[in-house]
Amino acid sequence: MEIPTPDSCRICGGKTTITKLECSECGCSLEGDFTLPRLARLEPEEQRFVELMILMSGNMKNVAAELGISYPTVRNKLDRVIEALDALVKEDKEKRERLIDDVEKGKISASLAARLLEEP
Repeated sequence: MEIPTPDSCRICGGKTTITKLECSECGCSLEGDFTLPRLARLEPEEQRFVELMILMSGNMKNVAAELGISYPTVRNKLDRVIEALDALVKEDKEKRERLIDDVEKGKISASLAARLLEEP
């Protein structure tokens, strides 16, 4: 069963992270601090909308017909997704800048920063 990944704790509101990946066949697991790609960090409704936009080749008229809503409503939904992605891009950029700053201040090693920068 596919369960959406919440990006915030239901108890305290803090940011959640994926710390374990496990094979459903053999049980082999990998533990660490995994980062989700930006599209996976969108709200579930936004993810479904993006998926539909792709399946409809970006044709907003067809998306409107499929969802039974008006073209302007589709445009508004798309604008909200764009805003959400912009916010995630800025968040990722700030993370990169913090890592670089931490290396310059000697708080972390360059090799650790390089590994962390490779994450999506």
